[in-house]
Formats: sequence, structure tokens, C-alpha cells
Amino acid sequence: MTQKLSHKYYKELLDLKDVEGIEAQIQSLLDVPIESVSDLEKWLKEEKELMIKIDEAVTGHQIDFYRNTEDADIKSIYLHDQQVILPLFMKYEAKLNEKFCNSPFVNELDEKRYGLMRKVRESKVKLFREENIPLFVKEQELCTKYDEIMGSLTVEWEGVEKPLPFIDSQLDHLDRAVREKAYQAKAAAFRRIKSDVDAIMDELVQIRHQIAVNAGFDNYRDYMFIAKNREYSIQDCYDFHENVEKYIIPAWNRLADVFKSKLGVDTFRPWDNTAKLMKKPPYDEVSALMDGVSEMLGKTDPYFADRFNYMRENGLLDLGDRKGKGQGGFCSTLPVSGDTFVFANFSPTFFSLIALIHEMGHAVNGYLQFSEHGPMEDYKWRSEVAELYSHGMELLLLDKLDSFYTDEEDFKNAQREELKRAFTMLIGPLSGDIFQHWMYTNPNHTAKERDEKYFEISKRYNLNPVDTSGFEEEIGASWAGTLHYFQVPFYLIEYSMSMLGALQLLENYQNNPEEAIKSYKNGASADYNQSIAAIYKETGVNFDFTAQTVKRMGEFLEKVIQGIHQ
Repeated sequence: MTQKLSHKYYKELLDLKDVEGIEAQIQSLLDVPIESVSDLEKWLKEEKELMIKIDEAVTGHQIDFYRNTEDADIKSIYLHDQQVILPLFMKYEAKLNEKFCNSPFVNELDEKRYGLMRKVRESKVKLFREENIPLFVKEQELCTKYDEIMGSLTVEWEGVEKPLPFIDSQLDHLDRAVREKAYQAKAAAFRRIKSDVDAIMDELVQIRHQIAVNAGFDNYRDYMFIAKNREYSIQDCYDFHENVEKYIIPAWNRLADVFKSKLGVDTFRPWDNTAKLMKKPPYDEVSALMDGVSEMLGKTDPYFADRFNYMRENGLLDLGDRKGKGQGGFCSTLPVSGDTFVFANFSPTFFSLIALIHEMGHAVNGYLQFSEHGPMEDYKWRSEVAELYSHGMELLLLDKLDSFYTDEEDFKNAQREELKRAFTMLIGPLSGDIFQHWMYTNPNHTAKERDEKYFEISKRYNLNPVDTSGFEEEIGASWAGTLHYFQVPFYLIEYSMSMLGALQLLENYQNNPEEAIKSYKNGASADYNQSIAAIYKETGVNFDFTAQTVKRMGEFLEKVIQGIHQ
């Protein structure tokens, strides 16, 4: 029997099953005459009001699906959105973008307020091809299929069927034998689904390559840099890869000895790299997780706790694990309601605690944007900015982990683990970014070649200090558990870029806590029509991933961890 979950957290002001009615409302926008710049601004306001209604309903249906991938009614509604509303929206979005870009009054709009919008809409006009619409629909269908596979994946543990997040929790265990057993169990579970997941990825790569070719690009990587309106180049990414390999990985390898000595092992094996040094999980029940996070947020800033408690009281949090629930965690904004929703599927682990804090950084950012600027249009959302406030929230709460770890040594170990995570977020996402560069510039690769390349890159970056002998195949196949490769391609390097900004924020916080919190809130509520660099500046940090900054932040991070060790 599937679990029925309340839908009251979002508003359905439009019936998305009434396709003719939705189409008529969008068509009416296309029919509006625009004879002055004031007419154009009025038209943009009306367009926004309609689009946020559609967005909230679609977002709500997507959250419903992630909360219960096994409910047939929920799945039907979600698939209707993907198969009917999405192609309809893409068709009319292109026409609306053309109407905007072709208006003779576009250049009379205020550049500060509308400049970013114009840039984004012009790039969408450039990229749009009608023949890509069915490809986008098929892409979403494949991603839904992946979600269903991962949502139903279970592992037998001591004779009992357990959801995958439970096995992840055992990878934290201080007992090395338990960690190894969990690692082997997870690898076995992945082997069961690997052929199905390979087939999905094979098809996704071909579909995405064709989308890029149809739009006039040589490959999907080049297409995505334009589609994402990145404010840096492909070469900048390659330089960043090299800077991290040169300055961050050696720093991490020096500190790996601290963690090895704490674990009492001579070498890192794959299951040692996941171990946590604390004696027990940070909480037993989700209610205790929420109580503790509320306390941590309140000690940092009253507004942070206020938003969390509001979300808790209004059904805007779905935490904890259950069968049929989608994998991972995310924060979604609901533009009509003016709310944010945090979803997470984790068993009691240190990571689940940090993941909730991370998503609350997104939520606070969302609420500050709502209060200062109203619903945020899609074109303003840039992951390099969003992840600054999620990583930043993690590091601002670093000194309050004793809310969960009351033992002094456990508290220090928890801080070490969070700072180790900072290293991981500088290194790991770059590994994934390089992997995607390779996948999409070599679209005819085989599944075997893909696994081999993933192992090679992982060994060079995120598994650099790990003894992987005998587990090359398992590591090569482990990319299948990363939903970003399926759902949000080329959304990884932003984690590393924003972590450099978050470390600068931690440095500021250690020097002047009040000023750092003020800067965090200033940046999170800033006008997002600005460049990424300008928003970072309002947060008191620099958007910079050059060798000089990478080296300096690596040294700072190493120093902070060593300081805790003393």
C-alpha cells in the first residue's frame, strides 16, 4: 500500500490537464500588441504571472513524484507534465522569446533590470529548434525511468530488505568490517541495475548529442555552455581542473594521514574513505534532526531558525528514508506560494545532517529573494550563486556541531569531517565535470569505455589517496548512482567554484562573525540581475578560481583542520 502524502504545500491555480485552456492563455500573450516600452514592461509582468502559476504546479507535481515514485496516480500526473505540458511550454516559450527579442522597444528597457533577461532570451532564441522538442520529452522520460529504478532499489542486510540510504549509513560505521560489508552490498545492488542504467545513459548521450547538432554545435558540451549562459569559458574550467590537481589534492593527501591515524589503518581502502570518526550517528529520529538543526540555525542568526521552524510547521520538509522515495536531496522554490520545499532521502548519518543544513542554505536564499524581489524568474537562477549560500551555511554552522556531538572529541571529529567535505567538494565535482566533458565530446563511447574512464578520472582526483586494487570494476560503475549525470548534466563544477567562495566566507566569519553573517544575508538577498562576480562581492567574497585563490584557500583549509587536530 502506497503512502498518501498531502499536497497542501503548493498551489494549483491552473488545471494543467486543461491543455486547451493553458494554450489559450499563452496564446493571448502572443496576441497582445506592444506599442511602447511601458506596454512591453506590462506584457513582461503578465507573462511572469502566468509562468509562475505553471511553474508552481509543475514543481509541486515533481516533488510529489520524488516523495512517492510508486504511486500510480502521482506518476500519471507527473508524466502528463513531462509528455504534454513540457513540449507545449517549449513550443510557446520559443514564440514568447521571439516576441520579446523582436520588439523594437527592447533596447529602451532599463539595462540594470532587464539586461540579464535579454541576454538569456536571446541565447534561447539562438538555441531553439522545433525538432528538438520530442528529444527533450524523450530525455525527461528516460530520467523518470532512472528515478523509478533508483527509488525501488533495495539491499538485503542481515536478512532484511533495506532502502539504499540505510546501506549508505553503514558506510559511516567505525567498524571497518561493517563498512566493507556495506560497500560490497551497495556494489552488488548496483550490479543488478547496471545494464538498465547503462542503456538509459547510452540513449541520453545520443539524444543530447543530437540536440546539440540540431542547434548547430559540434557536441553537447559546447551547446550546454551557451544554454547555461556561463560567465566563464571552457578553458577556464580546464584551468580550474589543473589548479585543483596542483594545489588541493596534495594538501588533501597530506591531511589524509590525520584521518588514517584516527581510523587506525595503514592505507585507505574504498570503504575507509567513507568512514566517519564519530562514535554514533548524530540522531535517531527525524524529529531529533529537526530539533538540533533548528538550534544550530538559531545560534547563527534568528532569521535562519525562523525560516526553518516555519517550514517545519507548514509541511515544507520531507526528511528521512522510505521505500519508493526518490534518491538524494534538493530544495525547490514555489513562486506563487512564496515558499521553499526541502526534500531528502537519507538514513541517520553525518551526511544527512550536513545535507539538511546545505539545503537550508538554499531555502534561506530563496526566502530572502522572495522578500526582497518577489518570485525569482528562471533566468536569474545560477547554480554558481545558489551553491555559495548552501556551502556557506554549512561552514557558518561548523562551530555549532556540538548541538549533535556533545562529546568534545566527537565534536572535533565532526568539524574535521565537515572540513574534509570541503576538500571533497573542491575535488569530487571536478572529477564529475571532467567525466562529462569526456562523455559528450566522445558521444560514441561504449559502456565499458565509460566505466574505464570514470575509474581513471576518479583515481586521479577524488580517490587519489585510496588503494583501489581489486575494486576497479565497482568504482568504474559507481557513476550510476550520481543523479546529476542523468537529471542535470553539467551541473557539478559549480559546487567546486562556490566552495572557494564559501571558504572565503568562513575565513571572514572567523575574523568577524557578525559582519560575515550580515554579508551572507546581503548577498543572498541581492539583486540577481547582476553578474555572478557582483553578487559574490556583495557577499564579501570573490568569484575567483585562479591558481592564486585555489592555492590560498587550500592552505587556509589545511590550516583550519590542523588547528582542530591540536
